[in-house]
Amino acid sequence: MEGRRGTNLPRIADFNQAVILDAVRHAPDGLSRVELAELTGLSAQAVSNITRRLLDRDLITEAGTLLPVGRGKPRTLLRLHPTGGFAIGVHVDPTVTTVALLDLVGDVVASVRTHPASAMSPAELVTAVTDAATGLVRSTSVDAGRVLGMGIAAPGPFDPGTGVVLEPPLLPDWTRVGLRQLLHEATGYPVVLHKDAAAAALAELWRGSATGLADFAFLYLGTGLGAGFVIGGELLGGSTNNAGEIGHLMVDANGPRCSCGQRGCVGPACMPRHLVAEAAGAGLLPRPARDAGDREIDELFTVMCRLPAARPVLERSATRLARAAATVSNLLDVRAVVFGGPIWDRVSDVFLPILRDTLLTTTEARQVHPVAALGSSLGPDVGAIGAGCLVLEHSFSTRPSTLLLGPRDDQVAAVP
Repeated sequence: MEGRRGTNLPRIADFNQAVILDAVRHAPDGLSRVELAELTGLSAQAVSNITRRLLDRDLITEAGTLLPVGRGKPRTLLRLHPTGGFAIGVHVDPTVTTVALLDLVGDVVASVRTHPASAMSPAELVTAVTDAATGLVRSTSVDAGRVLGMGIAAPGPFDPGTGVVLEPPLLPDWTRVGLRQLLHEATGYPVVLHKDAAAAALAELWRGSATGLADFAFLYLGTGLGAGFVIGGELLGGSTNNAGEIGHLMVDANGPRCSCGQRGCVGPACMPRHLVAEAAGAGLLPRPARDAGDREIDELFTVMCRLPAARPVLERSATRLARAAATVSNLLDVRAVVFGGPIWDRVSDVFLPILRDTLLTTTEARQVHPVAALGSSLGPDVGAIGAGCLVLEHSFSTRPSTLLLGPRDDQVAAVP
């Protein structure tokens, strides 16, 4: 059987410490040591020793007291210490590259946007990201020693073992780019790489609309369309972490022609380039040049979304997306589908009512439980936030996929 590969991110705690940190993370109001012992099954002495070490390292902090019911002493509440550690998240998209600095609880301390990936070579992007990350750490006066690592959310497909981005359909000049290694060498940070839609789903699980949901799908709307899945509270990555390529789901036999040669794929039905072309064909926009760049298309798409006459174009797109969302919901039996990404804020007013109606009335599980359609609460930077959450997840999560570390199976990082 093939060995399980890990990441090149160091853990910040041994397993029992990770159990404590994970329990505290899921209790924003705080937990007492007694509650931690009950939740984790660890002895009171073990909890006391572990929490003392975590307090010494500023990873948790004392945050008030819990008054006893009846007799007994007040219990001190423990929470994550937001400034005890930081993560850098990078979202690489053909239209925009976003770099964000997150604290230990996943809140954004600062963020910046730089040139889009489609306008740069991989080497230029690495330089731009490195400069942006360095600038964020300096401008916020964060101790660089407390930065746990860098997460990259990028278009797939990629090789998770080597961290190589293979041939993203919307980045034709990117062929077998060793992005993880390039950024590690440029920044000195440990680096983890994942697909943009999956990272965005993780952001929603940590800090967004899906906080508290164990089963949901995230549909990412940007230059292209992708999906991330959370099942049982964990990302569903597939055998190579490339799950989520839903762009070729058939939703409309009369829809725009896809690069695969078929009509009706949901991917083109939601792509700004196709929607701009449809609006231009109706005389609502100037027709862009055949070789128009992603930045120009994005600007025209913004104009289109503000035109009342273009609403039918958006409604048709929403209807097609809703059919795909219902198919995903039926396949995975999730309780919610979350929609977000770089273009979501521009289309949400038109899309969300159509998506909600379709999921409430057509999903197979509706007789058992409703399927909610939720808009992301994290804005267009959800990919970068998710990339930062990847670092936090790999740093102290108890999930089995994070327990083996090292760039190769035979190199397991020492646990501090």
